[in-house]
Amino acid sequence: MSTTNKINLIPAVSEIRIKDSIFTLTANTAIGVSCEEILNKGSLLRDYLIQSTGYELPLSLGRDSHISLVLTEESIEQQNEMTDESYTITVSDAQCRLEAPTEAGLARAIQSFRQLLPREIFSDVIQKNIQWTIQGCEITDSPRFRWRGIHLDVCRHFFTKEEVLKFIDTLALYKFNRLHLHLTEDQGWRLEIKKYPRLTEVGAFRDSTLIGHALDRPKRYEDKPYGGFYTQDDIREIVAYASEREIIIVPEIDMPGHMQAAISAYPELGCTDQTLKPLCHWGICEHILNVEDSTVEFMKDVLDEVMELFPGKYIHIGGDEALKYQWEESRRIQDRMLELGVKSEEELQSWFIRQMAGHIQSKGREVIGWDEILEGGLADGAAVMSWRGEKGGIEAVGKGHNVVMTPEEFVYFDHYQGEKETEALAIHGFTPLEKVYNYEIIPDQLPPDQHHFIMGSQGQIWTEYIPDFHHLQYMVFPRAIALSENLWIQKENKDVTSFIERFNIHCEILDKLGVNYKK
Repeated sequence: MSTTNKINLIPAVSEIRIKDSIFTLTANTAIGVSCEEILNKGSLLRDYLIQSTGYELPLSLGRDSHISLVLTEESIEQQNEMTDESYTITVSDAQCRLEAPTEAGLARAIQSFRQLLPREIFSDVIQKNIQWTIQGCEITDSPRFRWRGIHLDVCRHFFTKEEVLKFIDTLALYKFNRLHLHLTEDQGWRLEIKKYPRLTEVGAFRDSTLIGHALDRPKRYEDKPYGGFYTQDDIREIVAYASEREIIIVPEIDMPGHMQAAISAYPELGCTDQTLKPLCHWGICEHILNVEDSTVEFMKDVLDEVMELFPGKYIHIGGDEALKYQWEESRRIQDRMLELGVKSEEELQSWFIRQMAGHIQSKGREVIGWDEILEGGLADGAAVMSWRGEKGGIEAVGKGHNVVMTPEEFVYFDHYQGEKETEALAIHGFTPLEKVYNYEIIPDQLPPDQHHFIMGSQGQIWTEYIPDFHHLQYMVFPRAIALSENLWIQKENKDVTSFIERFNIHCEILDKLGVNYKK
């Protein structure tokens, strides 16, 4: 490999020094780990290497193997309880040494190490006559932000467990550490809840699906049942697979709006006597949960099963686009407001969110929601995803809350990425790669002593117009890869021209991985 390899790593690393040495991976190469705690990381690296080399690569405990993974004893102290994802890689003629103070850091080191090898390493079939050489180097690296995520809506269109696993592997390569799964919607409920089986028996399947854009008139439909859901065993497998790669799954149960599928399954959750079915078109739906004690307890039961399945710190409870019309028109809801002593429908939503937040926090977890949860008063300790621009995020920071910046203008990957005439149908907007890369996550209005409240950012993928996995990948990549570098490197080191040059080399990697992307 040439010394120009340093510019081919994505995300770019904090510091790299090229050395004259060359390491060669052979059939006699062994992998060693410094302690039993990281045997799983050694296995992960071995699995990545074996599929294209065909080498058995024995794995054992011991620091002094040809490829050594070392968990160092001292963790660098990071601000605001940030998981330390720093690592170093040292490559000499005789050894490759990957060191980090945490398993998360080692997971990031493994992904950089893969990128140091010839690109054939990403093939899923054995490659003959390849010199598996690595340019000697010393790499020191750590991320700027602690929340580097991608959001995936599996409700408007459903993606199989196997597709989600493949997606996770691509995200891991580019050092993302969060996958936010949007699991409930008007159009489909995608998570098995043992206590309430009708949520998936009824709520996971719609009668038909809109053809064309939601604004088209007259509306046209494909009259074919559509649906699917993840069993709890599916979710355990997804969570475990992501965890091996140090990606935390953030589950979202969106409430009190976006709940037509749930109300279809359990009508007593709603505000009217209507018989509903999961929605078959796109848009904001007026059906909303009622606020009876029984409904609050129902949603707490759901959250209990969610928290048992997803061990991460944050549970997402949505809170967005909850139309209040049914609350305004319902005599029972207005009487309930009197009982509760709340003075507006916005305060009523805040009361409902606080019930959920208190329950989540009582289990030792934290709540996060879209910026609408600010309306009517924000629950103590809640974090905010600011999607309607940056205003909500700035307001939340001013109140001492953690924020993930997700403004629609910059990080919504369901928007067009090229001229509409040349692209498949999308919702609206124009978000090219350069706009994603150059977006500055910390707003200029925030003083330096408040910067630590900005946990990071994530790309949003709403799937109204993304009917299958092939098209999903096309909408996500390479914009997600641009976001990965934006979130990893320091602001002053961003260089979109350099990024595009390196991405053009990574196209070959994506081709070998079977990832569809916009050329």
